Amino acid sequence: MGIIWAIIIGFFAGLIAKFIVPGRNEPRGFILTTVLGIIGSVLATFLGQAVGWYGPDDGAGFIASILGAIIVLLIWGAIAGRRRA
Repeated sequence: MGIIWAIIIGFFAGLIAKFIVPGRNEPRGFILTTVLGIIGSVLATFLGQAVGWYGPDDGAGFIASILGAIIVLLIWGAIAGRRRA
C-alpha cells in the first residue's frame, strides 16, 4: 500500500510543482508528472536526512516533496535550455 501512496502523492506534488514553475521545457504527461513528484520526494528526503531534519526511517512530507520537485524542474529546465541553445 505504501507504493500506491507514493505514486499518488508524487503525482500531486509533481502537478503542483509544474503549476508553480511553468515552462516550455517541462516534462509532459501523467507518467512524467508522477515520476517528477516521486523524484522530488526522494530528493527532499535525501536532503532532509543529510541536513538532520529527518531521521533514518523518516520520509519527506508533502510540502517538502513539492519543493524537491521544484528543484528537479529547475535543474531540468537548465539542462534542457542549455541543450536547445
